[in-house]
This record gives sequence, C-alpha cells and structure tokens, in this order.
Amino acid sequence: MNVLVAGGAGYIGSHTVKRLKEAGHAPVIYDNLSRGHQQVVEILKVPAVFSDLNDRTKLTQTLRDHKIDCVMHFAAYAYVGESVEKPLMYYWNNVATTIAVLQCMQEVGVSRFVFSSTCATYGDPERVPITEDEPKRPVSPYGRSKLMVEQILADQIIANKNFSFAALRYFNASGCALDGTIGEDHDPETHLIPVTIQVAMGLRPALQLFGTDYPTPDGTNVRDYIHVEDLADAHILAMEKLKPDEPIYLNLGTGRGFSNREIIATVEKVTGKKVAVEEGPRRAGDAVALYADPSKARQVLGWEAKHKDPETIIRSAWNWFSKHPKGYKG
Repeated sequence: MNVLVAGGAGYIGSHTVKRLKEAGHAPVIYDNLSRGHQQVVEILKVPAVFSDLNDRTKLTQTLRDHKIDCVMHFAAYAYVGESVEKPLMYYWNNVATTIAVLQCMQEVGVSRFVFSSTCATYGDPERVPITEDEPKRPVSPYGRSKLMVEQILADQIIANKNFSFAALRYFNASGCALDGTIGEDHDPETHLIPVTIQVAMGLRPALQLFGTDYPTPDGTNVRDYIHVEDLADAHILAMEKLKPDEPIYLNLGTGRGFSNREIIATVEKVTGKKVAVEEGPRRAGDAVALYADPSKARQVLGWEAKHKDPETIIRSAWNWFSKHPKGYKG
C-alpha cells in the first residue's frame, strides 16, 4: 500500500516508516519537523513532504499525488506535563488538526486510518493488566485529546460506511532500531530509558526518581516497556486488517511490568556504568502500575511483542545512544 505517515520523522513514526519499507509498502513521510528530524528522511531514503497538517491544500495534493491508500497518524504532542501547562496547544494539534486530516482524506477518498492512541486514555486504572474494556478516565489534556479523537473516529465510521480505522493504545514505547540505523531523539527527553542512559553517559548529573514508597516490590512505579519495532509491526498488521464498519481498538504492550529500579539496574548492567539517582517525592498523576493485557491484539492481529525483556530493549537503545550522544546531530 501507499502509506502517508504523518509525523514520520519523529520517534515512533520513523521506525514505522522503516518497517513499512521493509515489508514492501511505499511510505511517504509528512512532517513539519517541529519535533521530527530531517536526518531521518536522509537515512531512510523515502519520499517526504515537509509541511503542516493544517495546510489542507498541501495535504490534499500529497494524498492525490502519491495515490495514498492509508494514513498513519503519529503527529501528536505527547508530553503529559506540557499538556497540563498548555492545554489549548494540545487540543489544537492533537484534535483539531486530526479533524483537518480526516476532512482531507474524505475529500480525496482515502478511507483507511491508523491512529496512534495511548494507554493514557485509561487514566489511573483500578486493575492491571489493562484490557480494552477498562473504563476510559484520562487525567491529563494529553490523554483526553487522544480519547476525543477516538470518539471522533467512532462517529466518522457511522457517517461514512467506507471508512475504517484502528486506534492503537500503546504503553511505554522504548528502544531503537535493532540494526542501529535510527533511534530516539526528543528535546526535552523525558522517557526513563534514554534519560537513564544519558546519566550513565555523563550527559546528565543524576536521574530523578519520583517516589520510592509505592505498593510495589521495590517501592517504585511499574510500567510496560514495548520495543518500538514491535509497535511498528502492529501498526502494519492493523492497516492490513482494516475493514469498513469494523473499528479496531487494541492495547499494545508486552503484558509484563518492570519497575523503575529494575530499569535502572538493567541500564547499569548493559552499559557497565553506575547511574546516579536522586530520590524524591511522588509526582502528581503517576499511577502505581500500568501494563497491558495484549491478548486481544494477539487474537485480532496475530501479533505479539517479540522483545519482552528490558535488557534487549535497553541494548538496542544503548547501541544507538553510544554512537549518537547528541542525537541525530552527532
């Protein structure tokens, strides 16, 4: 298929572009580079359009020129704290812009849509592992913006019988391409694994550990870390399964949770370096434990994460970060 990857120069988008190309599809990157990297396009060697999704003329032209069959949408802002500070920016970029994309798709006749959703739609769930039936109670503008788009998609599939979509709610995306070609480069970086690696490399003085008194075996939060290439593969399988009037909602995770201290210890093992840690109080809004029940994804897509142990994931990240201490710039 010809696939427009919105946000394809960003972290998860770029890894999906890579896997799409390897699977024989024809990806086209569409990115305004506000949080993506032009170097990704040079590495992956795929067509790219550098423009904003709200430029409807350019987007419509791109959909037509490349005879796009499916749009994969990764072009969201995704910092929870930032969403609390700047809710209007998040609702504009994550919700209003997605409406613009759907309108352009409808105008051109593109009917397949794969949406990058999030486990943040569940908020702080009462039970783990989390199934797709868990109540949706997002606790941040970021989580609410993603749930709003899911609701918009549900309405659109009723109004347009040719439309099909998948909303993929994934957990902690992590790791880098196993062949070392592309990686993770955020500014600012807030994800635990890359931050811990940066401390091990001496690029940060210490890791801030928020809360050591949670009701977990070692007192720290537990999360589900899923390798970014496993995520990418699930998006491709979902795209290939799309059918009109049959929406797909899936959790993408490993089904296993690892604590912050376990991740820190694994980074120390992989890098051979000590990680300085500064312990502090709990951070508002942090759930005790979040990990997926991925059984529905296995049932619907025949998909299961290949990389379920944090050591494999962290080794892939260390392979890239050790060669790119300044991200894509060096």
